[in-house]
Amino acid sequence: MTQNKIWLSSPHMGGTEQNYIQEAFDANWVAPLGPNVNGFEQDLENYLDANVHVGALSSGTAAIHLGLILLGVQAGDAVLCQTMTFSASANPILYLGATPIFVDSETTTWGLCPQALEQAIQDSIQKGKKPKAIIAVHLFGVPYQVAEIRKVAITYDIPVLEDAASALGSTYKGQKCGTFGDIGVLSFNGNKVITTSGGGAVVTKTAALKDKAIFYATQSRDNAPHYQHSEIGYNYRMSNICAGIGRGQMEVLDEHVALRRQMHDFYVKLFASIEGVDVFSTPNDDYFANYWLSAIIIDAKKTNGITAETLRLALEAENIESRPLWKPMHLQPIFEKYPYYGKKVAENLFENGLCLPSGSNLTDKDRERISMVIKSVFG
Repeated sequence: MTQNKIWLSSPHMGGTEQNYIQEAFDANWVAPLGPNVNGFEQDLENYLDANVHVGALSSGTAAIHLGLILLGVQAGDAVLCQTMTFSASANPILYLGATPIFVDSETTTWGLCPQALEQAIQDSIQKGKKPKAIIAVHLFGVPYQVAEIRKVAITYDIPVLEDAASALGSTYKGQKCGTFGDIGVLSFNGNKVITTSGGGAVVTKTAALKDKAIFYATQSRDNAPHYQHSEIGYNYRMSNICAGIGRGQMEVLDEHVALRRQMHDFYVKLFASIEGVDVFSTPNDDYFANYWLSAIIIDAKKTNGITAETLRLALEAENIESRPLWKPMHLQPIFEKYPYYGKKVAENLFENGLCLPSGSNLTDKDRERISMVIKSVFG
């Protein structure tokens, strides 16, 4: 008999989500505006606690798209983007007809490499095209080197779009991720720390920028009694129903972060005596990670030939989901023709890394099953 599937990261409801949804139904607020949308945005602003303004949108991808527009990116511009990320970080660059320039990771946080970033900027300027924006990603919930990236951005006067899609609840030097960029982005996809089923948010420094983002997200309707449009708009606003789920999820956000961190600690302990396996962890106390996904790197030279793929297949045989790290964007068929700066850090991470089940709703029985497979593989 096949055992139940252990997912990599499945939705975890807190219990009060249906209360907010029922209120929306009772009031007939099911459109992409309403009390839950306003309340969810306020909940997020209070949580981020950095004098920011939040606009709730249909997805994190929509937030990146609008974020780039708010930063003035247009067709023909160049945008610097971390190569080790999900494609949603980079796709909106092409939506706008701009050119992505991909940049390698560094080995400490797996985030954007400051040295490779600066090289890419200098080379682009020398070629006569100063990049319009930098997309930096907090990978798997671990903050990137915020201070170092900001220093480069200030030196060359290039704004940062902070992709914190997987980093809600993570902090750097006590400040919440999502508040470091000139524009911040959050995601509430079904596999994230909290979910609205599908959804995201744009985080801005001013109310005016938030209002502009919402204007674009609601088809850029001009202030007129009839439907009038002077700018291109998008159908990107979050619905009142989805926002109701988000309001309930906000009540358990800190609990979910704690549970994800416990899963990370579980893997640290499990692999402590296994040579050749490193659990991806923050470098020091300046970094606090929600550990959205717990990831490992396997050195096959030290494990008698056992690779990340060996372990993935063994887990799959027991109906346990795991997944390789992101395949770098500059190696993807759709992006391989664009410039790339750096060495092979991201490439090596992809070849040797594996994301393990990390959900906040995993049980002791689930952990026992995972542990048994890992111990059997590594002997």
